[in-house]
Amino acid sequence: MSLNLTPLGDRVVIKPAEEEEKTAGGIYLPETASKDKPFKGEVMAVGRGKLNDKGERQPLEVKVGDKVIYSKYAGTEIKVNEQKLLIVREEDILAIH
Repeated sequence: MSLNLTPLGDRVVIKPAEEEEKTAGGIYLPETASKDKPFKGEVMAVGRGKLNDKGERQPLEVKVGDKVIYSKYAGTEIKVNEQKLLIVREEDILAIH
């Protein structure tokens, strides 16, 4: 997917992972089942980094293509080309997996 979106500073654009419709045991979940938003996703774009006290850019630790785990209530949801995306600060990303 070509993304014409460049996040500013230390922000990252994440494509949330699709929710599982089936449990590990093979049980299918009905549409009415309570679903939390996923906390995993793929990095689609990264900003240039935050400026430090000396005016130097601090590069981000994540890069495009990384699979990440992020905070439950992190970021702002947006829609680009009918694709749901999430813009978060790098500090809201908990791990790379």
